[in-house]
Amino acid sequence: MAVFVLLFDAGSDQEGIHSLELNGRTVVLLFEERDDADRYAGLLEAQDFPVPTVEPLDREEMELFCSEAGYEARLVTKGFLPETAEDRLLIAPPERNMDVAKWQEENQLQETNQAQELDRQGEQDSELEAFRRKLEGLL
Repeated sequence: MAVFVLLFDAGSDQEGIHSLELNGRTVVLLFEERDDADRYAGLLEAQDFPVPTVEPLDREEMELFCSEAGYEARLVTKGFLPETAEDRLLIAPPERNMDVAKWQEENQLQETNQAQELDRQGEQDSELEAFRRKLEGLL
């Protein structure tokens, strides 16, 4: 069964999935109906949030992805009616959203740190190799 999810920068290296933080949990919305996903995307756009792409994906694959990533997959069924304040966030985004620019900056900083760590490891390996050659030269 296909569900619809909201992706940002779909197909790029910066691709991300729309999620909510609810009581310390990261929740990914899986919409049963494309119209509901399109409406939610429009509400995000109205809040000056970057416009996500609505993508159909296999429900089982999405639930597995969420489980492996430590996220909670939440199905928004056709005709869903909220009963609690938390449920309302499944049909309309919160008034305040995470700053996407900051998220992208954090992502770039993490990539830079990883590259620097690899460089340091490479330098250490080179130093170790040079030391090994010196020791072999003494034999």
